[in-house]
Amino acid sequence: MTIQRFLFAFLALGCGVSGAFAQYSTTTTGSAAPYTPQINFPPVGLATRETAQINVANLAANSSSGTAASCTGTITFIDAAGATVGSASTFTVTAAQTYSASLPYTSTGSAGRTVIRGQVTWTAPTSSTSAPCNLQASFETYDTSSGVTHLLLGGAGGAQRGFGGPGGHQDQL
Repeated sequence: MTIQRFLFAFLALGCGVSGAFAQYSTTTTGSAAPYTPQINFPPVGLATRETAQINVANLAANSSSGTAASCTGTITFIDAAGATVGSASTFTVTAAQTYSASLPYTSTGSAGRTVIRGQVTWTAPTSSTSAPCNLQASFETYDTSSGVTHLLLGGAGGAQRGFGGPGGHQDQL
């Protein structure tokens, strides 16, 4: 195998693997505190026997000053036309808590396979005295009857001082 073919194969494999991870963006709303970051998961197909689910977890510990860790936000499922599917689900997670919002295919109103994407927004800490929030999120689809996972996108999130760790993204205050 020539070096060019090897490099091409290596590059193609690298692009395919990196595409398997969740793509997200963090958006700041307005210039005044607090700000509202977003995690936008990529569009995925949802078949008639599947359920989509977004999971969020607050990985922050309570602060040494006694401020309890807490993240508050909203999980939304969005269809191919950009409309919210079902109702947005609000959450509050404290230190080490996880919250999940599900969307069964039957709630999409579609006939046949459909495309949806997920969005998580939350209020990020605005100062060192704010409640610690290190939000991590994952998006999955699974068989509604058996619970077998078909797709898992993870590693998106973050909102506290410092680096997010493996797969995480942290907003700098």
